[in-house]
Amino acid sequence: MKNTPMLPDGYSIGPMCAAEVPVLDDLAAAEGWNPGLADIGIAWDVDPDAFIALRRGDEMEGGGTIFSYAGGFGYMGLFIVRPEYRGAGLGTVLWHHRLDRLRQRLSPDSAIGMDGVFEMVPFYERGGFKLAWRDLRFEGLAQGARDPAVLTLAQIDFDELDRYDRRHVPTPRTRFLERWVSQPGAGLAALREGGALVGYGVVRPCRVGHKIGPVFADRPDLAETLVRSLMAMVEGQRVQLDVPQANAAAVDLAQRLGLVEAFGCARLFHGPQPQLPVDTIFGVTSFEFG
Repeated sequence: MKNTPMLPDGYSIGPMCAAEVPVLDDLAAAEGWNPGLADIGIAWDVDPDAFIALRRGDEMEGGGTIFSYAGGFGYMGLFIVRPEYRGAGLGTVLWHHRLDRLRQRLSPDSAIGMDGVFEMVPFYERGGFKLAWRDLRFEGLAQGARDPAVLTLAQIDFDELDRYDRRHVPTPRTRFLERWVSQPGAGLAALREGGALVGYGVVRPCRVGHKIGPVFADRPDLAETLVRSLMAMVEGQRVQLDVPQANAAAVDLAQRLGLVEAFGCARLFHGPQPQLPVDTIFGVTSFEFG
């Protein structure tokens, strides 16, 4: 951690234990990030080694995650230090520790992604990250209509879903996807054309309302059908949809559905930027897990 402060006496950084995971989830909720009810449990089950804690004595005062997807792609998320411990350099040490540790978990030259608040971009760039695009959060009350052509999770083959998902992410995430689409309270909508899957989306319950994500679709009209069908599953409830600003059709769709921009993040990459089909990404899976 060259050129970064050292931890003061009494502080330590190390793997998170299971009892500390809900604490990190509560810290994320306190930041207004509105985590999904099952998000943190899914992440812990899929990659418990991704969870890193900053402690003062035995008390966790901050943390973050460093996900390794099959050793070929990494993602840094849930970077939080309690407000009363900010401004002393603790977050800088924690952030660099996580980056160094994640590099050890990945194959050489693997890309690492993250979503960070806009005002922190200069800090992340000093750490070797480069801005790729902006992700925007839109929210509002769900108003939808289910299309009869839409398929549910029970009507599609998971292997087919996994193959389609792989077209939109840097590296396969089969275990994560399996848990994500089958989490309690979640709904899935998918579409086929000519016998082939051409889009799918997921809606899941959160601390407040629901989030829609991911939404992957070959065309904007398919994405609209999916999102309207997902909204119909939670009609009248608050929903959030995170979209890459680089996909103008996704931004237009969110606005036409009556959603209002409420928040934004910078998507950054360290190392080679994955060549993702942004024009078919109409909803980001999660700011926390990539």
